[in-house]
Amino acid sequence: MKLMKTLVALMMALFCLPAVAQQASYAKYTSGLPFRMTEVKAPVIPANQVSLSDYGAKGDGLALCTEAFQKAIADLSGRGGGHLNVPQGVWLTGPIKLQSNIDLHLENGAIILFSGDIRLYPVIETVYEGGKRMRSMSPITGTGLTNVSITGHGVIDGNGACWRPLKKEKVTESQWKKITGDGGVFPRPTMWYPSEERVNTRPVMVHLENCKNVLLQGVIFQNSPAWNIHPLMCENLIVDGITAKNPAYAQNGDAIDVESCKNVLIVNSTFDAGDDCICIKSGRDAEGRQRGMPTQNVVVSGCTVFNGHGAFVVGSEMSGGVKNIMVRDCQFIGTDAGLRFKSCRGRGGVVEKIYIQDISMFNILGDAITFDLYYGGKSVIEAREDGTKVNNIEPKPVDVTTPEFRDISISRVNCHGARRAIFFNGLPEKPISNVTLTDINIVADEGADYFNCQNVVKKDVTVNIPKSKGNDKTVTPL
Repeated sequence: MKLMKTLVALMMALFCLPAVAQQASYAKYTSGLPFRMTEVKAPVIPANQVSLSDYGAKGDGLALCTEAFQKAIADLSGRGGGHLNVPQGVWLTGPIKLQSNIDLHLENGAIILFSGDIRLYPVIETVYEGGKRMRSMSPITGTGLTNVSITGHGVIDGNGACWRPLKKEKVTESQWKKITGDGGVFPRPTMWYPSEERVNTRPVMVHLENCKNVLLQGVIFQNSPAWNIHPLMCENLIVDGITAKNPAYAQNGDAIDVESCKNVLIVNSTFDAGDDCICIKSGRDAEGRQRGMPTQNVVVSGCTVFNGHGAFVVGSEMSGGVKNIMVRDCQFIGTDAGLRFKSCRGRGGVVEKIYIQDISMFNILGDAITFDLYYGGKSVIEAREDGTKVNNIEPKPVDVTTPEFRDISISRVNCHGARRAIFFNGLPEKPISNVTLTDINIVADEGADYFNCQNVVKKDVTVNIPKSKGNDKTVTPL
């Protein structure tokens, strides 16, 4: 009887351990790839466990828990690391600074709500949109860490409405009145700021810089001031089963921006954002080229994307290069663009060895597949509505500032409903090159346009345009 009780206790303890401790294998995602990529393993976190409530925190949504988070993380760090369990409740807090060997674990019903008090977030030097900027400290930060994770089943809310600007055309009249009715600044009649200071310094919600062995698993990340999740110069990163979401009107509300990272898995996750959703970057212009760290060895698999300017996106800050990317078994529903590649003169950098397969799309509001090397800060929809045309067609000298997109394979894509099927808009001095489109079936209002591209191979590419004929244009470089 005694032995039986011991076994039952051990089984219960194992069952109750945070997900990170169970060390699921991710080997299947890196096997059989068209490029070499080592297996990415979840970080190993020590078994020590503490509860946030043990440090005087109250989950009533009123008491500020910043000090309790700091004490709990420092305590665990002093013991070599472990799991900080956040119980059911609403835990109001200022910035949380993670440490190595720490798992921030949200139990069922746990909500971490970041305070809207700007005084809690000191302005620091950080990296945003590919370069060094002075911004407010991110709600969750970690720099130079090894073995760190955020896991569980709760919600992390960045209280983004306290920070973000709002464009009137992105919301209904009733939403506009509700959001802007409590004061703020109107730099023009159709633009609202909560305050000049907040808009100019608003941070990304989760900023992990130069970290190794990172796991984000199961948690809902939502309502960020700017970008939602920003891993920068990280190695061995797993994003598994999370939800990253922002309102459709959220300015710069990207879901996840993976910048200059190596060995990355983004799997079984859901994205719904106010800007690009799964976005690959590597720095901007001279700063990005000087850093010289491409984002490489990335697998995106089994993901669902709803609203967003682009479902899977490369650029526009790709100056350090992007290579060895596999995107497969994903579904995109209602995004402005499905597969979106963007850059412009001045960026430099090479995007190559991108493999995309087995993608389903529905109700794409702009282009199903788009390459635009004249990106000017607008979404695909905004560019179309503003009447933006293919421009700057005169070739310029090729130098380190000339971006290059080459060696890209897209196969087994089915899209039912898009405004335009395919759009290639390359540079005459450096055309988009060596792109293979295989087994592509798209139902769209318009066909395909190809400008300044070479060696684009199309095999079994079908565009169905109801009640009309589209055009399939190819303009070869001079």
